[in-house]
Amino acid sequence: MDQQKSSTFLESVNRMMDKAASLLTLPQGLAEQIKVCNSVYQVSFPVKFGDGYKIFKGWRAVHSEHRLPAKGGIRYSPDVSQEEIEAMAALMTFKCAIVSLPFGGSKGGLCINPKEFTEEELEQITRRFVQELAKKGYIGPSINVPAPDVGTSAREMAWIADEYKSLYPYDVNALACVTGKPVSQGGIPGREEATGRGVQYGLREFFRHPEDVQRAGLKGGLEGKRVVIQGLGKVGYPAAKFLSEEDGVRVIAVIERDGAVVSESGIPIQQVYAYKREQGKLAGFPGARFLPDGKSALEMECDILIPAAMEEQITSANAHRIKARLVAEAANGPVTYEADEILRSKGIVMLPDIYLNAGGVTVSYFEWVKNISHIGFGRLERRFDETRGMNIIQAIESATGKPIENRLRQQIIHGADELDLVRSGLDDTMRLAYQEIRERMFSHKGIGDLRTAAFVIGLEKVARAYMEMGN
Repeated sequence: MDQQKSSTFLESVNRMMDKAASLLTLPQGLAEQIKVCNSVYQVSFPVKFGDGYKIFKGWRAVHSEHRLPAKGGIRYSPDVSQEEIEAMAALMTFKCAIVSLPFGGSKGGLCINPKEFTEEELEQITRRFVQELAKKGYIGPSINVPAPDVGTSAREMAWIADEYKSLYPYDVNALACVTGKPVSQGGIPGREEATGRGVQYGLREFFRHPEDVQRAGLKGGLEGKRVVIQGLGKVGYPAAKFLSEEDGVRVIAVIERDGAVVSESGIPIQQVYAYKREQGKLAGFPGARFLPDGKSALEMECDILIPAAMEEQITSANAHRIKARLVAEAANGPVTYEADEILRSKGIVMLPDIYLNAGGVTVSYFEWVKNISHIGFGRLERRFDETRGMNIIQAIESATGKPIENRLRQQIIHGADELDLVRSGLDDTMRLAYQEIRERMFSHKGIGDLRTAAFVIGLEKVARAYMEMGN
């Protein structure tokens, strides 16, 4: 099959959902109802710059409202399209269900290149977009909550929150209208790194199951595994950094837009990231070989391939040449439906995007809960835990007549702060979700892979919500 006949991003998502639906017994028509987006809002609006106006086009799609609010990021990219937004909104629905978050799925985007505008202009554009979304009820703490995505960050989320507060000054929960905000503006520690950290926790859980590791043709744990990573942005960089520094993997290739740097002895992630930020490119990074055709590095022999950039990177055109034993999908939709079938036929195991990159929305949930409850995590119990730890130390020292060494003493009396609790909650979420996925894969006849198992679980949970509501 040539690349021209490959499924589009939305078609791939729908075909994967259809496959899951064929393995479940659902009321007639329910799967089709769940598959389509409930609504898609397309907007065009002007923004005045100097003596002239520019027109901007954007979308906000709501895939499912079986749980509210609907949740999903806003991206700024010249490549944004309605089909892409609908596909990602659908993925968000199933992603939230898989990791047991009480959200429906949504997604939004503006068709702009943010690099072409000043910070002041971007703020104007963002505030106008919020006004358009608010007019039609596509933003609000109880109905639809955006977050950062490609081309957006905590900065844009702060503008969104501020604009929403100006539109609804008496909404006591206004800060909860968006997540991914700066910590000083109602955000939560660990949100910026959350998706990459979730990738790390998901891979750790995979390697806790020797049977799964063996299925991938691998042995042992994460330490020493040879990794190729595509994308050194807000997902790829923290994932690569944490995995190399804390788990001992060896990143042998980093792929970016301008090419790839390769070194079998390992690439220092922080150094290559700093070089890219300073130079704006990977070419010339010392101590590594540069490949102008960066995408070719996806086909390198490695233990783990982590596509952490954009969708549709592995297609029917290059899937036959992929040599990784484990593909960990940190991006949304990096593998098309046809490529998925090819990789599975080669015995390659895939950790699917609807599970593996759920760290961002999981920590967004924590932030949303914090904003709704109006109290930070750990504030009530931190000093109590420290006092209890000190009492335990005193009891041990009194009973043994020996002092506890200082390092252990500090560990025992440490009361968890908000970042500790965020990481603990994210780790627990990724562990339990993976365990549920693998258990379904092994127990349900007809499911032979983690992606199908994840879609089955997500679809089943969403369908159950519809049936219980009587809709």
